[in-house]
Amino acid sequence: MNQTHIHLLITHLPIFGSILGGLVLAHGVWTKSNQTIIAAYNLLIIAAIGAGIAYSTGEAAEESVENLQGVIEETIMKHEAFALFALISFIVLGVVSLLGLVITLKKSPLTRTVALLILFISFISFGLVARTGYLGGKIRHTEINSTTDSTSKGVKNEDDDD
Repeated sequence: MNQTHIHLLITHLPIFGSILGGLVLAHGVWTKSNQTIIAAYNLLIIAAIGAGIAYSTGEAAEESVENLQGVIEETIMKHEAFALFALISFIVLGVVSLLGLVITLKKSPLTRTVALLILFISFISFGLVARTGYLGGKIRHTEINSTTDSTSKGVKNEDDDD
């Protein structure tokens, strides 16, 4: 197993971890269950670690596909640029989730407020990493590439550059 394989495997962790962690956190806030909130923070921290691993293996993945037929350098660059935004959001999410974990374990009156803040950050992070995954998928998955059916029929796709 090389870094490209690790990149392709691990990229799904922040995508599903952030949405699952956010939903578990929402349930914990709704039911006022600190144990559920703690479980959500653990999921979000793991998702943040996964985002760091995905980003750090991205360069090796790029090198393994950049010279393959059909791979467009501009597509890789868009994915890489957006991945940086996702990484930053996951660093914030991981650090704030760790802080939320401590606050919740200390039974602070700020538990609910911090949980709501982290819930918001988790959904923002999910949106950013989902877009990053979509852009990454366009590198090799022609079925989601905007230059297929819609443009061949004269329909302009919203992702097409002017």
